[in-house]
Parts: sequence; C-alpha cells; structure tokens
Amino acid sequence: MLNINKKIHELAVFIEFLVGSGLAIFFHMVLKNEVAAYLVFALGILLSLVTYLIREDIEKSKVHLADQFRHVHEIPLALAQISDSECKAKADELVAATLKSISLLQEGYIPLDEMEFYHEGARLSNQSTRQIKAVSPLTSGWFNRGALVNFYQANLRALDRGVQITRIFVTSRDGLLDTDVQKVLLAHQQDDIDVRLAFREELPPTIDISGRDTNSSFDFAVYDDRSVTDVYSQPGKYYGRKCGQAAEIAKYLHLYELIEHCAHEVMVEDDRVVPVFQAAIG
Repeated sequence: MLNINKKIHELAVFIEFLVGSGLAIFFHMVLKNEVAAYLVFALGILLSLVTYLIREDIEKSKVHLADQFRHVHEIPLALAQISDSECKAKADELVAATLKSISLLQEGYIPLDEMEFYHEGARLSNQSTRQIKAVSPLTSGWFNRGALVNFYQANLRALDRGVQITRIFVTSRDGLLDTDVQKVLLAHQQDDIDVRLAFREELPPTIDISGRDTNSSFDFAVYDDRSVTDVYSQPGKYYGRKCGQAAEIAKYLHLYELIEHCAHEVMVEDDRVVPVFQAAIG
C-alpha cells in the first residue's frame, strides 16, 4: 500500500511538471509570447515543488499518526483479545503494576531490583567526588552478601579518592549487643567511614518522604547531592529506586538532616563500638 501511494505521489509530480511545461511551450511556440512562456514555466515548477512538499508532509503525518495510534491502542487491543477470565485478571494485574512503574518514572524515579540497586550504588560511589551521606539499617549481612560486599568495596575506593562518607546506622539499643553487628561497626570505623548511630525509639514516629512512610526502611544514600538511591520499605517487585531530580533529592537531604540530628557519635571501647554518651556514662 505504501509503495502504491509513493508511485502515485511521484506520478502526480511528473504530470504537474508536464502540464506546466506544456503550457510554457504553448505560450512560446503558438502564442509567440516568450515572457509569458518563461513565467508559466517558472510558476509550474514552483507549484509542482509546493504540492510535492505538501504531499510529502501529509504522508509523513499519516505515518506518524498511524504509529501513534498503534502505540496508544496496542495494549487495549491486546487485552481485548483475552477471553479467559483468569488470564484477563492476571493481565489487569500486570497492567496495574506497569502503570505504577510508569508513574514512578514520571516523578523521576527509576525502579531497581536488588542486584541493580547495589550495582547502581557502587557505580554512583565510583563517580562521587565529594561526599556520600547514607542511612542504613544495622544488619550483619554486610560481608557475606556478594552485592553488598561489592558495594562496600566501591565505598572504600571512594574513600581512597578523598570522598567523605558518613553512614548513620539505624538500630535498637539491644541491636548493639549482637557480635556480628559489632563486626560491621568495627569494620566501618576502622576503614575511616564516619559512623553514627540512630536509635529507632528516638526518631520521629513518622517521617514522610514522597508520600510514603519510610520509618521501617531507613536505607538510602545521597551521592554528591546529585543522586539518591532508596530501598523500598515494603517488599515487592522492586527492591529500591534511584532518582536524580533536584526537588526529590532535597527531600532526602532534609530527611537525612532530621535523622542526623537524632544520631549519636560513636567510639571504640573494649573492641566494641558504642555511642560516645554511653562510654562517658560508663
């Protein structure tokens, strides 16, 4: 169909050229009016060119509109062809999940699975030049999970380049008694990462960011105040997300400042990392 339209298009241009040329020849040979002949010939060429360009633009618009129509109606047409009720319910579920992901992309967030999340964190650590501000839950998995180990190694490379890293660990007071947790704290402290401790019971009961409660997560990092990665508080299809929008990063910086205000400096006492105030009391 497209080839036929193209041939008709080319034939119409050729006919217009012949008509204009024929009129010019008629004025020149029959009416002996050379000025009128040249004028008719020039006008014919111009009209042929104008009509060619108009038809070309119309053809491009038709192709573009057809592509847009297929793009907009592709999913509804595919859904309409599903007859089984169970399959249709699953399809609706997939569409809803996709729309949710698209809404995140509209806000400037890129959803990531766990491997992508830590890979992105390592990449951003490697690109950082000034400062990394991180808030993390205090767990014992830092040195026995491959993704986290590689992420931590990227942190160490950033430290070697002179990047300042501050990590506020969020935990309970009882959590500090765990031996494996203490190994994580000691390793961070010995590697010259600025470690702070924030106890959950001392944090505000609800801290809102981007319309969701992050009280059960507290696992995000801001890189050079230009990018942020954040773990979702609730398990789902995606593990976390990344954002580079200045307005969203400002929200995370504000959240970091709130947590930092409640955090405690630490020191090593008897091969254990403890809050400075606790050591002073002891």
